[in-house]
Amino acid sequence: MKQIIAIGGGGFGRIIKDLKIEKYIKLQSSKESPKICFIPTATGDDKDYIDNFYKAFDSLGCKTSHIDLFKRTIDLRPHILDQDIIYVGGGNTKSMLAVWKEWGLDVILKEAYEHNIIMSGVSAGAICWFEKGITDSWKDNQATIDCLGFVEGICCPHYDEEPERIPYVKQILEAGEIKECYAVEGYTALHVVDDIPKFNVSFKKDTTCHHVKFSNNKIHHNSISDIIRVDL
Repeated sequence: MKQIIAIGGGGFGRIIKDLKIEKYIKLQSSKESPKICFIPTATGDDKDYIDNFYKAFDSLGCKTSHIDLFKRTIDLRPHILDQDIIYVGGGNTKSMLAVWKEWGLDVILKEAYEHNIIMSGVSAGAICWFEKGITDSWKDNQATIDCLGFVEGICCPHYDEEPERIPYVKQILEAGEIKECYAVEGYTALHVVDDIPKFNVSFKKDTTCHHVKFSNNKIHHNSISDIIRVDL
């Protein structure tokens, strides 16, 4: 079974608190101590971010590692294909994807996904798996960029957390630039199973994933029907 857990915001990158998100990711593996590899490229391999990853997932009994693409880099393919879970951090999506392409990591991740290694991530690490993603990689504006294309559709993270997100989605829907969008709020994940966005996973009261469409001159927010409220 192929899985992607696309998180709209939250988790160990901000504050190590209840680890609900991290526990949910771990539970999707059938192993007691799954191997999980962190890819923090979007922050330029920020040290504090990497330290928080180890603190979070080590405390859950995972076998942890990370990939550094801005120092001397390990042989990527055997390491990635030996994992149970991949976790991609947030940051600058456009720069991250450019670096991955240079290293061939985009192709390796696709191979891992096809071998049922769980893909997960937050913000940049959420949208990267879709055909396109809505990003704030530029300082002064939102943009829609091409992503890896593992899953059909367009994804927008931080939908309720950053004030420019909702107006931008509305703008591009009304302009006909896109037909629909998966909009993921903070402390919520869109859980994709076998290429289909299937579960709306909420780690906090009143957060959700929206399937946003424009029809009959109106914006329609439809919730993903299968809702999981997580209290781990």
